[in-house]
Amino acid sequence: MDWFEQVDGYCERTDFTYWSEPLNALTNIAFIIAALILWRRSAGVPMARVLSGILVGIGVGSFLFHAHATIWASVADVVPIGIFILTYLFVVNRDMVPMGGWMAAFATALFIPYAAALVPVLNQVPFIAISNFYWTVPILLALYAIFLRRRPGIAQGFLIGASLLCLSITIRSLDEMLCDVIPIGTHFMWHVLNGIMLGWMIHVYTRHMLATAPQGR
Repeated sequence: MDWFEQVDGYCERTDFTYWSEPLNALTNIAFIIAALILWRRSAGVPMARVLSGILVGIGVGSFLFHAHATIWASVADVVPIGIFILTYLFVVNRDMVPMGGWMAAFATALFIPYAAALVPVLNQVPFIAISNFYWTVPILLALYAIFLRRRPGIAQGFLIGASLLCLSITIRSLDEMLCDVIPIGTHFMWHVLNGIMLGWMIHVYTRHMLATAPQGR
């Protein structure tokens, strides 16, 4: 594999110069802003701060990809996203379902076969196939919302997060389809909406943890 092979996958990029995707690169500040806000609000909730730190990593990784547009930068982009998904799923299983630590870890690991089984199905659906893997996440959030429907604060929070993510995935998928109409593309809005959505999901977790903390904590 050529780690320095360059990739052109978005409307905004017209060549392989460093600043060929200024909006796609700079809108990653949305992740950093969300992380800073949630860091301040999550005092006393260690895993919420871990998630906020990973959110910074998502912003940095995505910036690198849209600035460098190389294979190595693509890896720097997707790895923090995967880490965030698995970490969030673990704390949901452990603290919100809740489960014991080992059971939570096992349930979290099931995301891998779940996604592996669902992606080929989603790949058969026109338009959905463009962002097939990403659709596995709002579907899973909706399933958890149904499972936790007797706990409306969590269920509603998950459904709001799933709705925001559906909107952002739709916008991401429209990017190259609308190049002739919107030369700058729509991908930059994927960053803005995901910054809001991931910040919201950290807030839902933090709110739950603070509400269930022992008195006097």
